[in-house]
Amino acid sequence: MNIPADVPHTYHDEFAANYQAITQKTDRLFLFAGDQKIEHLNDNFYGPSIHPDASHPKHLFEIAHHAHVGAFATQLGLIARWGADYPSINYIIKLNSKTNIVPHTARDPISTLLWSVDNVLTFKQNTQLPIRGIGYTVYLGSIYEECMLHEAAQAVYQAHLHGLVAILWMYPRGQYIEGHKKDNYLAGATGVAASLGADFVKINPPQTTSLQQQKEFLNTAVQAAGNTKVICSGGLRVPHKEFLTRIYHQLHEGLTAGCAIGRNIYQQSLPEAIAFARALRTLITEQASASEALAITQQYEHGKHSL
Repeated sequence: MNIPADVPHTYHDEFAANYQAITQKTDRLFLFAGDQKIEHLNDNFYGPSIHPDASHPKHLFEIAHHAHVGAFATQLGLIARWGADYPSINYIIKLNSKTNIVPHTARDPISTLLWSVDNVLTFKQNTQLPIRGIGYTVYLGSIYEECMLHEAAQAVYQAHLHGLVAILWMYPRGQYIEGHKKDNYLAGATGVAASLGADFVKINPPQTTSLQQQKEFLNTAVQAAGNTKVICSGGLRVPHKEFLTRIYHQLHEGLTAGCAIGRNIYQQSLPEAIAFARALRTLITEQASASEALAITQQYEHGKHSL
């Protein structure tokens, strides 16, 4: 574990405790992503291929609690509504968010602060909830990137001053990016996150279907990040075996340090979502094989799963 130099000595123990809690003492992070109620509105929570359990916010907290994920990332407001009922979850508070109503083809994306680090610290003190860190999204390449880069830099610095872990979502996106192959920007994105002082950087995995090229893009991105840990987003829902195999390759071939998964977990029924989240946790923090992780999901299918 690396304690950044901008963490005051008096907060070293606090930072170490937060980092060890969300990585479950493994240096790998299984982040359960629950910030999409703003990002994607209700599209991810209701529909013909989505289990009805997903329609209620409580579903997210039930999964995070029973699956013992490394950390659950969502907005402060949602934690304010439900956190008192789930005081054992490790929380990452997402400081900025935007909806998907305005398409990127109409305007370059911008997402600015909804809450400050000071708001997070006050909330943490008042509730005594295990707030372990903060998250912030930067749309790299947007014509508004300077605003987001500034806010991200300040958020990371302020978080570290108080022993909180800082995670940056780094997405190359905008009119100058859309026409190019985004994979070429992955290492640039992780390098920017490292330059802003992030402890973890979340990127979209390479779009190429070539396993060798995926490995090369991720290896380059991990190297560019230095001791900032790289984690990949999960994306659209796919069959369990395919998804677990993909994550395994990212970890062992791409040399990433975890993943941030949302839809592939919470769009299922509660028992199935918990089983799949537990499988992912085993894959990430216990370094199980994809087949060993898949066996955990099959316990649910065979009726052996329980909360």
